[in-house]
Amino acid sequence: QVQLVESGGGSGQTGGSLRLSCAASGRTFSRDAMGWFRQAPGKEREIVAAVLWKSGLTYYAESVKGRFTISRDNAKNTAYLQMNSLKPEDTAVYYCAAAAFVVGGVPRRRDEYDYWGQGTQVTVSS
Repeated sequence: QVQLVESGGGSGQTGGSLRLSCAASGRTFSRDAMGWFRQAPGKEREIVAAVLWKSGLTYYAESVKGRFTISRDNAKNTAYLQMNSLKPEDTAVYYCAAAAFVVGGVPRRRDEYDYWGQGTQVTVSS
């Protein structure tokens, strides 16, 4: 059983920073990419950022480009999302996900990911 466990969520203020972590545990699994998605109340779950595990190639949604940074630590089997210059519209439940096999570029669609974490709430106040 593969588990992805997010941590680091919580409350922040506009202009502040938060760092999310996603630790993978369980049996050895293949993951070509990891991504962060978010879902605000009444909205669809959307991609925030993703990274190809081996090459480090990244993708960012336009809404977070220049403010968020995705990274990974192979030794710790952990992915991170550094969120700076937070805005109230960043408020959402954030999910990490892992894609077992990737053909082509950085996966951006939900159906390209095989494993999901339970989500962590991020609330940004003005």
